[in-house]
Amino acid sequence: MKENFKNNIRVTFLGTGTSIGVPVITCDCPVCISEDEHDKRLRTSVMVEVHNNTFVIDCGPDFRIQMLREKVMNLDAVIFTHEHRDHIAGLDDVRAFNYVLNKKIDIYGTKQVMEAIRIEFPYIFSESRYFGAPQLTMHFIDQEPFKINEIKFIPIQVLHEKLPVFGFRIGDFTYITDASSISSEEKEKIRGSKVIVLNALRNSKHVSHFSVSEAVELLLELEPEAAFLTHLSHFVGLHEEVNSRLPKNIHLAYDGLSIIV
Repeated sequence: MKENFKNNIRVTFLGTGTSIGVPVITCDCPVCISEDEHDKRLRTSVMVEVHNNTFVIDCGPDFRIQMLREKVMNLDAVIFTHEHRDHIAGLDDVRAFNYVLNKKIDIYGTKQVMEAIRIEFPYIFSESRYFGAPQLTMHFIDQEPFKINEIKFIPIQVLHEKLPVFGFRIGDFTYITDASSISSEEKEKIRGSKVIVLNALRNSKHVSHFSVSEAVELLLELEPEAAFLTHLSHFVGLHEEVNSRLPKNIHLAYDGLSIIV
C-alpha cells in the first residue's frame, strides 16, 4: 500500500514487530493465528529513500528476507538506533551488497553501538579477516546532526528505560523506536514533523516501551499530519480492530507499508 504525504522522502516499513516478532512461536492467540497479512510482523526496521539514496534504519534478524521482499538493489548506509540484538543481528547479510555493488557499506552508530557490533560479529573485524565477512566502514555519531551523501540526519535521544536510544529526523519525517520517555528538549527536535513513527509495544504499561495510549497521547501533543505506530507485539490486538479505534491521523504501521513524506 502507498499513501502520499507530499514532498520526496519514501519510507518503507521493513518490519513492525517486537523483538520476538508476530506470530510468536507456540502462541495460538487471535493475533498469532490471524490470516490477515497486516498481523504478521517481522522485527522492526525502516528503509528511507531520498534523492537516489537508500538508507536502512536498523537491520535485525529478518534483514535478509526484508531486502528480498522489497527487491532492494542498492544500500548506501545502515543507521543504528541502539545495540539490542533485534536491531543489529542481520548485519552479516549486508555482504550481498558488498558483492553486487563492489563497495563497502557505511554503518552509523554511537561508540556503544559499535562496540556491541564488534562483540556480536568479531570475525568482521579480526586482523586476519575471513574472506566472506561483510566489508563495512564505521562512522561514529553522537547527538550532533550529521550528513550522509548530503542528506541531513538529526539524532533524537530517547530513553529505552535507562538505555539511551537514538531516533532520527530526516526533513519532515521523524522515526523513533524502543522509547519509554522523551525529554522536553528532545521533543522540540521532533516538533513540526509532518510524519512521525513511534513505538507502541502493547496496551498495558511497560518499563521500556510506550504503550499504545502513551504513544497516542504523545502524538496528539506533537500534532503531526500523520503518525504510525510500530514495534508492536501481539498484545496490541488485531490490526483492523485496533486501527479502527485510533484517532483519524494515527495508524498502526504494517510490514510493507510505503509512504511518501
